[in-house]
Amino acid sequence: MTDLAQSPVRSDIRLSWIGRLRGLVPDVAPSTLVGSVVLLFWVACALFGARFVPFDPYAEDFLSMMTPPDAVHWFGTDQLGRDVLSRIIVGSRDILLVAPLATLAGVTAGSIIGLVLGTFGGLVDAVGARLLDAVMSLPFIVLVTMALVAIGPSNLTVILVIGLAYAPLVARTVRTAAREQRERDYVSAARLAGEGRLAIMFLEILPNVRETILIELITRLGYAFFSIATLSFLGLGIQPPSADWGLAIADGYGFLTGGKWWVVVFNSAAIISLVMATNLIAQSIGAFENNDK
Repeated sequence: MTDLAQSPVRSDIRLSWIGRLRGLVPDVAPSTLVGSVVLLFWVACALFGARFVPFDPYAEDFLSMMTPPDAVHWFGTDQLGRDVLSRIIVGSRDILLVAPLATLAGVTAGSIIGLVLGTFGGLVDAVGARLLDAVMSLPFIVLVTMALVAIGPSNLTVILVIGLAYAPLVARTVRTAAREQRERDYVSAARLAGEGRLAIMFLEILPNVRETILIELITRLGYAFFSIATLSFLGLGIQPPSADWGLAIADGYGFLTGGKWWVVVFNSAAIISLVMATNLIAQSIGAFENNDK
């Protein structure tokens, strides 16, 4: 009887502690949580993976060439006998360095262009919009490939070329958001108060389009991961002796016809997980912004 009488009290206490714990944890969408965990995993691999890989990712073993996955080499070995798992972990370093820098360059340039066009309007906006349309009429991969063939592939040129290719895409989105904000009452009040166009652009409009810029940043980051891997596969992106995933897919592609799938499949899975993680985060931020409005 005593236990039965106390059980509701214990249940209430337990529920109250659960409520307190939930109050300490922010309300995060499951997709955001999954995307963040995957992204943080690859960031940790890029920063610290070289210390914990099971094998030297660059050590060649001609007696173990194209060994399928087993208890020793979980992801198998490549055409030079190198451990695929170790190379995937270490290979995250270059793509997680080049892609964010390229994305940051493109989003920064595109945001400035979009803010200028959207804020100034008139002839500046009309001419700028036509130039953006002209640049965007060229297919992205063709534009980037032509530029890299002309300049020569390297990490720096990949960052610059992808950044410049992304700038018009970001500028169009930010321009639309800035034009919408330009018609708001707070912008009219700022004009009546005597603020100049640059002050209105950076102090009034920019803070109100930051969510749009953030979504563009994360979305373009996902595209950058895929674009860099594609360029590396074509021999125009990150160059050997890097353990880059795109390079590994290019090296292992010819072995697929012989049933040796593991090099291509596991490196492709790494790229897909990274792209999906950034897209999940971007979608969650976009949903939060829409609900907030």
